[in-house]
Amino acid sequence: MYKIYINDTPLYLMEAAKREDIPFPEQDGRLIARYPGSAKFLLNYADMLEKSKRFDSIILYFPDLKKLQHDFLSHYELIEAAGGLVMTPEQKLLLIFRLGFWDLPKGKIDPGETPEQAAVREVGEETGITRTELGPLFDTTYHTYRVGTGKRFLKRTYWFRMSAPEQPLRLQAEEGIEQALWAEPQRMLDDGRTFYRSIRDLLLQLVQSND
Repeated sequence: MYKIYINDTPLYLMEAAKREDIPFPEQDGRLIARYPGSAKFLLNYADMLEKSKRFDSIILYFPDLKKLQHDFLSHYELIEAAGGLVMTPEQKLLLIFRLGFWDLPKGKIDPGETPEQAAVREVGEETGITRTELGPLFDTTYHTYRVGTGKRFLKRTYWFRMSAPEQPLRLQAEEGIEQALWAEPQRMLDDGRTFYRSIRDLLLQLVQSND
């Protein structure tokens, strides 16, 4: 299964021969449809999600998941990125604020870099922290964006657990970062802060994994 966020709405690509094989129940705001096998068909869903938030989620299923994924990717240029979920010994998470949303430090992988190297570099550049200890890969997220009405991009971001002592932060203003702080992730979720849905889902997963 692949979960791709388009305009903050998750699109699931799933392997299934028939509707009964989908482990998601019918509910308001969820659209479940069988992929007919034509790559152009997928643009209808991309356009719909880019223009509105009518659905809470969309699930497309097909017996051959590799073909479904390949056909979806044929409409996008893949961008690789990496970032960190940096926790202190007191279980505070490093968060940044830019473009009106709370976010996690991340950035594009430079040529010749591994995802691990890029994650450590980007966290340091965006927040100024040092003495970070790299942990295991936590999750990989996918989201799309479009430049004007032109080319579509799919960003694949590798998220790594990291640990560091709480320390003063130095923001990378040229990347539009306006604020950064150390906070308990559950409190940030409960306070009604504005997150991209992909980041909110990632924080929920982090909280659950730490319980």
